Amino acid sequence: MDIRDFLVAGDVLIGLRAPDKTRLLQDLSARAATSLGLDPDQLSQALFAREALGSTGTGGGIAVPHARVAAVKKPFGILACTKRPVAFEAIDNQPVDVVFLLLLPADPDPEHLRSLASVARALRDPDLVRRLRRTRSSAEAYSCLVGSGD
Repeated sequence: MDIRDFLVAGDVLIGLRAPDKTRLLQDLSARAATSLGLDPDQLSQALFAREALGSTGTGGGIAVPHARVAAVKKPFGILACTKRPVAFEAIDNQPVDVVFLLLLPADPDPEHLRSLASVARALRDPDLVRRLRRTRSSAEAYSCLVGSGD
């Protein structure tokens, strides 16, 4: 599954300000809720429940918070680059500044799991992550991530 199947340029946030992990996830949930027409509390509760199983901070300043939500009908993503790194309980104990929120439908589907794999694969590329950190606009970050001039 290609990232542009579940991420649109309007859901890329550059310079996001959040004092901590909780607020970061709440802010991203609110943004997703607006885009999807859902309850932000429902989304943040699903994300916090997933985080309780273990941090989705993958190391190197990157986090991929994700959750399955019954009201979500197809994978949905938000890319956020924070103004300042946020403590996220990542596996390497480093704060994160590149965050890809991914919401998946509740019904397990191999295609949906491929969306998570495509995000993880993209964000394992150190050159891509460096470019994302240098971007100054949402459009530039989107183009960097999806590899097009969109």
